[in-house]
Amino acid sequence: MQRYLSLPAVALAAVVVLSGCGSTGSRPSADSQSASSAREVSASHNEADVMFAQMMIPHHQQAVEMSDMLLAKKGISPEVIDLATSIREAQAPEMDTMAGWLKEWDEPAELADGMEGHHMGAIDGTGGMLSEEEMADLEAAQGDEAARTFLKYMTAHHIGAVDMAREEIKKGENAEAVALAEAIAETQKAEVQEMKDLLAGL
Repeated sequence: MQRYLSLPAVALAAVVVLSGCGSTGSRPSADSQSASSAREVSASHNEADVMFAQMMIPHHQQAVEMSDMLLAKKGISPEVIDLATSIREAQAPEMDTMAGWLKEWDEPAELADGMEGHHMGAIDGTGGMLSEEEMADLEAAQGDEAARTFLKYMTAHHIGAVDMAREEIKKGENAEAVALAEAIAETQKAEVQEMKDLLAGL
């Protein structure tokens, strides 16, 4: 799709259009075929790419909700506040990116019923997603207890996201989706270690 064309690809497409104006033949040139191929590659995707976006969007949504919940509390250490802020600021735009992919691919925004366990195999098939009771626990907690609850739950949440990202890296076809999965895996692995260190200090 044109939205994902690199600048060199755009330039190539422009050259093809201009050269085509002076051509008398109807057969596509090699350059035009290359430009078409570039568009096809950028738009290509498979089932793993679709499931990655469909499952990671609600996963990110809950992480943002957890972070908002913690940031509304008083008595939280600056280090934990900084972490929650970083998580929220990173994951919110990633949700928009993945939603845009699904729209461009003409795929549904949500995974079909019964498919969650197929893709979210980590953490007992939940992908680290919190239950309503666990979210209620986080909402009710205050001070250091809230920080500990957040770090404990977000650690499991991140581990689930890393597993989902690794699945996309292994099975995905779309280069942009795989690149995002690699970034998520790297970032959230580092944050898991940071949260373990913070939890040990509380």
